[in-house]
Amino acid sequence: MSEVINEKISVISFYDRNKGKSWPVKFFWQGRSYKIRQVGYHWPARIGRKLVHIYSVVAENNTSFKLVHDTETLHWILEEVIDEFAT
Repeated sequence: MSEVINEKISVISFYDRNKGKSWPVKFFWQGRSYKIRQVGYHWPARIGRKLVHIYSVVAENNTSFKLVHDTETLHWILEEVIDEFAT
């Protein structure tokens, strides 16, 4: 089951200077924290003139999320929740 959320969230991310890459490691949504177990995909995309980075991640509770990082405003958005085990 997939649900579109589109809410701003707080994110803790990590930047590796040797690899020149960053990725989210934990985020906070609706009073709960979600530790990211795996980053499945990451891709940059343009929305108009704005560059965003989209991350498909899996949290420790095995729920998948789509996170969007806006490089212009530096906001993080929880765009979508995908719970494969929901009925």
